[in-house]
Parts: sequence; C-alpha cells; structure tokens
Amino acid sequence: MIEQLEKIEKRFNEITEQMASQEVLSDMKQLQMLAKERAGIESLVSRYVDYKDTLKSLENTQTMQAESLDAEMTAMIKEEIKTLQEKRDRLSEELKEALIPKDPNDEKDVIMEIRAGTGGDEAAMFAADLFRMYSRYAQTKRWSIEVIDVSVGGEGGYKEIVYEVKGKSAFSRLKYERGVHRVQRVPVTEASGRIHTSTATVVVMPAADEVDIDIKPEDMRVDIFHASGAGGQNVNKVATAVRITHLPTGVVVVCQDERSQLRNRQKALTVLRSRLLDAERRKQEESIGEERRSQVGTGERAEKIRTYNYPQDRITDHRIGQNFHNLPGSMEGNIDDIIDALTAYFRLQSVSGTEQ
Repeated sequence: MIEQLEKIEKRFNEITEQMASQEVLSDMKQLQMLAKERAGIESLVSRYVDYKDTLKSLENTQTMQAESLDAEMTAMIKEEIKTLQEKRDRLSEELKEALIPKDPNDEKDVIMEIRAGTGGDEAAMFAADLFRMYSRYAQTKRWSIEVIDVSVGGEGGYKEIVYEVKGKSAFSRLKYERGVHRVQRVPVTEASGRIHTSTATVVVMPAADEVDIDIKPEDMRVDIFHASGAGGQNVNKVATAVRITHLPTGVVVVCQDERSQLRNRQKALTVLRSRLLDAERRKQEESIGEERRSQVGTGERAEKIRTYNYPQDRITDHRIGQNFHNLPGSMEGNIDDIIDALTAYFRLQSVSGTEQ
C-alpha cells in the first residue's frame, strides 16, 4: 500500500510542477486535463501526508515516553500515544478503502428489469411491489424514472417491467439489487390464510451511451406496431410501439410506453446498448449464459439473494447473512440501511481480495 501511495504522491507533485510551467499555462486543454487529474488524487494525497505526519509524531512521542521520568508527564504521553495510534489506524483504513479501484459505471444511470418468477399472480404482484419500492427509493434520492416497457399480470401486478433510473450515482446504489428476490406472505386472494412463497427477478445494468457501444444499422431489424396497455391509449390512431431485434445476438427490445415513435425508438436503443454492453462485460469473466443465470436465475425459490418475510416483519439478505426489520418501511423505499450494509460488505471483500 505504501509503495502505491508513494507513486501517487510523486505524480501529484509532478502535476503541480507542470501546472506552474509556462508551457502548460499557455495550453488550456492540457491545463484542464492536468487539473482534473490532480483534483482526482488531491484528497488521497492529503490523507497520506497526514498519515505520514501521524506516524512521525507517534514515533517522537514514543521516544519521549522512553526518556520520561516524571509520572504525570508519562501519563500524558500515554494518552497522546493512544490518540495518535487511533488516528493512525483510522487513516490506514481510509487509505486502503480509497485505493480500491472504483467501478467506472458507478456514476451512470441504470436500466432495471423486474420480472415475475415462481408464484403466478402473487409473483406478479410482488414484482409490482418491488417496482414501487425502487420508485419510492428513487424519489428519496431525487432520481427520475422512465418506464420503457411493461407487461401487466393478474391482480394489478407485472409480468415484466423495464425502466430507466436517471440520477447521481444511481448504479452505485442499485447494482447489488440484481438477483432473485423471494417473498413469503399471505396473498390477498388466499381465503384460508396460508403463507405463499413467490419470487421475482431483478436485473440492474448501467445505462450505455452511444460512445460505450456501437450498433451498426444493418445489424438491427426495427418493427413498428400498435401499442397496447399502459401508454398505448392512442392505438387506434398511430402505430408508435417499437421492437428492435439485434440480429447478431438475437437480443430483442420492445418500447411502447411513449406516444412518440421516435421516443420509443430512442428508449429501445438505450436498453439494447445496455444489454449488449452488460453481456460484453460479463463475457470477459465467463460465458454470457452462465453470467446471465447468476444474475437472473430461473426464478426458482432456491436461487435467492433476499427474502421478504411478512409474517415475521423481516428482510433477510442471504449474501451477507443479515436481517433487517420494519419491512413495511422498506417497501416504502426506506432501503438505505440494506444498501449501505451491502456496499460495506462488498467493499470489505475488495479490500481483502476475497470478493467472489
């Protein structure tokens, strides 16, 4: 860690010198580029300098302790050593965390897909509940949500809903939500009061820009048709729904939420780019099919990342083995405690090098 921090501090000093040179001062583009790089490491370098100063102070204070013969002074020195040791340990942890490579997608918007799994109408209702939970959570973060496609299920639920979340650091907060979610509760349609278990799958992808992935026009087949359901009130007038098929991969995206054919096409292209980029990223680690199954699963009850147990007012995240209570509050979008716990867990895994 120290070797890496020394290199970063050296680079910081080099940039500072370069920015003071007449050559760079006369080149606005290079000056801005260096200023951006310097700003990106300034906080880390400042903490590292503080860390080194703390180590030096600790060493000097320990020397004073060894030389002190006065009981009162020795007690004061011991207290100072304790304070410096605590500061050293805190700064060491902060530096370790700061050196963790940041996910380049963390600041991006998000494409989310929620699909009903096992459980029929109850699964569709649970999918709708999850969408409402994430929508409420987005409101607390002042993010915006745009529905791209929706397939309505029984009892007002969703067989599937695809939407975009736009806002600061949206992907960094939602990326650990992907996987199979399980619910245990008594359905409103259950007369005997029996507890049912249902599932829904959640996919979370960083929204891809045109610069992230290039799709050739000849690789797409675009079909225009009449919308149906939500957003399709103008079905008797104009065909506005768009279906894009990516011929090389067979990926199909549908958007029919907007009344404008152009807007539906733009939204569908965003989802298509995101799916292709997500598949490419996963392909680098394992085969696409295997990675897709690890995220989406088949919707079977055993493939779960989280269980929502209504009778016991408990949410259990199985990845970190932690329980959270006040389930009604969580379903209203108050899930920061769960997301914070997951973020801390996976950050710790990165630091220790044991992340799966």
